Amino acid sequence: MTDRNTDAGSSLAALNQWVLEVARLTRPENIHWCDGSDSENDALIQKMLADGTLIKLNEETHPGSYLHRSHPDDVARVEHLTFVCTTERDDAGPNNHWMAPDLAHQQMDSLFDGCMEGRTMYVVPYCMGPIDSPLSRCGVEITDSPYVVANMRIMTRMGAAALARIEREGTFVKGLHSTGDLNPDRRFIMHFPEELSIQSFGSGYGGNALLGKKCHALRIASHQARNEGWLAEHMLILGIENPQGETHYIAAAFPSACGKTNLAMLIPPQSYVEKGWKVWTVGDDICWMRPGPDGRLWAINPEAGFFGVAPGTSDKSNPNALASIQRNTIFTNVAVTEDNQPWWEGLDKRVPKTDWKGNAFDASKGPAAHPNSRFTVSAKQCPSYSPHAEDAQGVPISAIVFGGRRASLVPLVFEARDWTHGVLVGAAMGSETTAAATGAVGVMRRDPMAMKPFCGYNFADYFGHWLSMENAGSKMPKVFHVNWFRKGDDGSFLWPGFGDNIRVLEWMIKRVKDEVGAETTPIGHLPKAGDLNLDGVQLSAEADTKLFGYEREGWAHEFASIAEYLQEYGPRMPKALLEECANTQARMAG
Repeated sequence: MTDRNTDAGSSLAALNQWVLEVARLTRPENIHWCDGSDSENDALIQKMLADGTLIKLNEETHPGSYLHRSHPDDVARVEHLTFVCTTERDDAGPNNHWMAPDLAHQQMDSLFDGCMEGRTMYVVPYCMGPIDSPLSRCGVEITDSPYVVANMRIMTRMGAAALARIEREGTFVKGLHSTGDLNPDRRFIMHFPEELSIQSFGSGYGGNALLGKKCHALRIASHQARNEGWLAEHMLILGIENPQGETHYIAAAFPSACGKTNLAMLIPPQSYVEKGWKVWTVGDDICWMRPGPDGRLWAINPEAGFFGVAPGTSDKSNPNALASIQRNTIFTNVAVTEDNQPWWEGLDKRVPKTDWKGNAFDASKGPAAHPNSRFTVSAKQCPSYSPHAEDAQGVPISAIVFGGRRASLVPLVFEARDWTHGVLVGAAMGSETTAAATGAVGVMRRDPMAMKPFCGYNFADYFGHWLSMENAGSKMPKVFHVNWFRKGDDGSFLWPGFGDNIRVLEWMIKRVKDEVGAETTPIGHLPKAGDLNLDGVQLSAEADTKLFGYEREGWAHEFASIAEYLQEYGPRMPKALLEECANTQARMAG
């Protein structure tokens, strides 16, 4: 067992002390401080190939790429086992499972006791965001999983540079993780926002084990953001460059597996490409926004990689994502073809040899790839990766977009009247559940700002924080809502989606620049006929009505449900948001 030499007066002394305390509790055979080097990564990969943690894929078609198969009971986030541990229960809010910090620490200490015996304990310093950005924040994850280390190297700025920043700043988020025995009955993910710490036991799945991701970048960071006056959001960031060379940046929130990655890497239709339109990818999942000196919100992607959903990713749905993962990629729970290539439903017409569990593929026994199978890859491998993604000051946000899966009622796009109404639009978001979390699929649930599983404190206070971002001198982004998933009476999608979504984004930019008007309705502003470019898109009369119409009776029922939902948060719910909801209902009745 080794420890790191640090001066008693150094700001690393606290880190070293914590590492030693964890080692005394978990009793690892070795301690390894990760430096993020190529040689270190190569050694880890060889170790995992030797013990079967990783399987090498076809080197000719997917050089430097590997398959990991997780335990069949460990394939998604476990929201029901995820806790926010604040001193006061109300600070966690009804949107989180709560446990008293003392009780949570006692429970986790008993699980971690001796759990790393015979294993190596890895100390992983990392930075969320560009290493030199004032918007970035650092953390250290202690883990006994080399798979986690390899993924954290891709997903964060991990290693020596992050450790140097921690030494300069003297502060970091503490994350402790062990795969334990992978027993679902001994699996917990605990967050201690007041301590800036995370403890995760019993899972190797990304969202539960890569503590820089949802745990730090959203649950803990949202708490930090509230205290420090910024926003940590479950949003993609993309840049849209028009033929005049202007680039507008959009942040968009969608629940998991609802097309965030597809939108972030959108390729415009040929007619748009020929005119000079370009789409730049800054991030596909998480966005940190801070008010700049000019009053605008400036954003960074705190992640350095993509942890994307594989099923449905294809040359048709997302060519840029597919191009990104042809090399140096870790695939998790996908199927494998006869010639050892990764495969999943929606990729192509080939029939895989083995399924995600490693068994001979049998179509009667379910899908070949797990519905929540993943790829981990550096964002820099994306063909549309933005040259400004590493800018220390971030990129300025022109518009914020909310959306979800709604088969009925919700039109293709509408714009909020103002910032307060926009916060209501985000707070009222509803979507049909997907396979990214355990539980039933296809059930409609409220998912405010796509943050329901990720907000580290009381949603009522969170809405209040959003409202507080607008003040004298601020230039808030316009807020929009989209629904790519509206269906017709026959159950088919009414909007073509994918690359054609740029038509909706173009209308948003025109609204930002005040170049087009809009139809005013009680729910917000809808596109006027002819203002949204539909050249080359064939829409039925039903599609035209449902995608661009306002259904008063259906929305009256929707807002009755929204009003009831907001009341669930009790006296902490901001009065301004309740009034905005009541005003919208009055507009419908008027």
